[in-house]
Amino acid sequence: MATYKSLPVPSSDSGLSQYLAEVHKFPMLTHDDEYRYAKQFLEDGDVDSCHHLVTSHLRLSAKIALNYRGYGLPIVDLISEANIGLMQAVKRFDPEKGFRLATYAGWWIRAQVQDFILRTWSLVKLGTTTSQKKLFFNLRKAREAIGVIDSNNLKPHEIKKIAEMMSVTEKEVIDMNGRVGGQDTSLNASIAMDESTTERQDMLVDESADHAQDYEEFEENQYRKKLLYDALDVLKPREKDIFLKRRLHEPTVTLEVLSQTYGVSRERIRQIEVRAFEKISARVRVIQKEQMVDIDA
Repeated sequence: MATYKSLPVPSSDSGLSQYLAEVHKFPMLTHDDEYRYAKQFLEDGDVDSCHHLVTSHLRLSAKIALNYRGYGLPIVDLISEANIGLMQAVKRFDPEKGFRLATYAGWWIRAQVQDFILRTWSLVKLGTTTSQKKLFFNLRKAREAIGVIDSNNLKPHEIKKIAEMMSVTEKEVIDMNGRVGGQDTSLNASIAMDESTTERQDMLVDESADHAQDYEEFEENQYRKKLLYDALDVLKPREKDIFLKRRLHEPTVTLEVLSQTYGVSRERIRQIEVRAFEKISARVRVIQKEQMVDIDA
């Protein structure tokens, strides 16, 4: 378990603006620095390296958290949960996997914040299926799309329309609306923040951000990543290195560089890359079939 050094903490006393100013003081890491710190933390548990990794991504946590302001929860709590997701990502991050920490951490941060929202809203018997999560995060948008004014009194045809839009049952729409409908407040309600007063409508989430889709993509990406890295075991060390650097590394390592590294032609590197991809694809299909057998059993 990592012991994290003191970090900036958002609070009602310091205000959001001050917190954001503080986290932007931490420098962004170069790819090489990120790799070095990640390796030191992964292999030696170096706390200073961990601190560098976390602080350099606090602005990412804040940015993601701010996208969820429209759910009526304190931004302080959202940022705190986002930072928890970031720390979880840092603890699990392996720089050898071939992608940057920001990409990996983004999945963990969004999942942590969305889980927090679901827990905080106390949705009784809320299932864990993708469709139910999608319904929760997009119900307001669906109501607005069909021009619903009174969310506490949905008409039968409105319920049916939303159910069709969200690919859920009418009962699920009724149940979910009963749980979240009462949380609606006036868009002109005042909110105190940063020693000033603003209206709730100024804090609404950016409609361009599809959080249900984010959640689905997170789950799908997690599944695909696990499949991929489980399948990597079929590769020999050289094949694995070439595949990672050609397919998962950012930026992609050129054939010329790898040909010099291994003392072979660029064409040979390309052949190894293609063969590695074929072996991984075959292994993924085998794993998926094994999983289907387990499910059927």
